[in-house]
Amino acid sequence: MLILVTYDVSTETETGKKRLRKVAKVCTNYGQRVQKSVFECRVTQAQKEELERKLLAIIEVTEDNLRLYRLVEPIDKYVKEYGNFRAVDFEKPLIA
Repeated sequence: MLILVTYDVSTETETGKKRLRKVAKVCTNYGQRVQKSVFECRVTQAQKEELERKLLAIIEVTEDNLRLYRLVEPIDKYVKEYGNFRAVDFEKPLIA
């Protein structure tokens, strides 16, 4: 499944700045950054649950915001991209 992970971490304190870096690092292990605080991740149900657990262990729910969206398949029908960045097509080989 393809999910979109979005977050807004309060960076008013040093601990908030550390949380922001940790959240981004965890997301990088599961997908690709498509905007500053937005990641597209191709995961199994088990990986999604693991990712969610890891992120919830980092964020401060009284200060931060975390959202996970499941994108409807087929992606090319429902997701439109504009601008100079193109996400990696997870279905194609990474090496040509």
